[in-house]
Amino acid sequence: MYAIVDVKDKQFKVRENDTLYVPYHSDVEVDATLTLDRVLLLSNGAGDTTVGTPTVDDASVTARVVDHVKGDKVIVFKKKRRKRYRVKKGHRQQYTQIHIESLNANGAASPPAEDETDEPAEDESPADAETAAEPSESEAPETEAEDAETADMADTETEDAETEDIETEASGEASGADSDEAAENDETTDEESDDEESDDEKDDDAK
Repeated sequence: MYAIVDVKDKQFKVRENDTLYVPYHSDVEVDATLTLDRVLLLSNGAGDTTVGTPTVDDASVTARVVDHVKGDKVIVFKKKRRKRYRVKKGHRQQYTQIHIESLNANGAASPPAEDETDEPAEDESPADAETAAEPSESEAPETEAEDAETADMADTETEDAETEDIETEASGEASGADSDEAAENDETTDEESDDEESDDEKDDDAK
């Protein structure tokens, strides 16, 4: 038979005639009787286990205080290099040694807190349903304003697209005119070069 008890926010598994070191109890003297009433779980030898919610009702553990002792020394050393800083301290945690004398197994799990059940909502009448389905007057103007904004945006996008098409056509025409002028200039240059060659031939014949 064993139990799990809460001693100053720490849990311990206890049986009869066990010796434990629990957190320090400054208000309890040596050889005094200590009653631990926060039993979280209780199990008997037959395998029946009672789980508390959070504690088991009418269950407790009786213990006797053996002594107040200190734990092993813990060294705390701090150092900062190139700062000439070195600190060394020691600490020994205080504990209370107890001896478990008996377990009170007459407990039962406390009933869980009753949850407040929400009352079922009443069925809405047909008139209420129609009222909920119909849009309110405040919603109608908002919908119309949204539709108008959407139409304005569509018109703006259409105008932008037409402007882009016009600019594209204008740039195409300008590039075509430039290419025609370049072709005419090339033809004029070719004709002048032919005339110069014919004049040179005439001069050679004359010589």
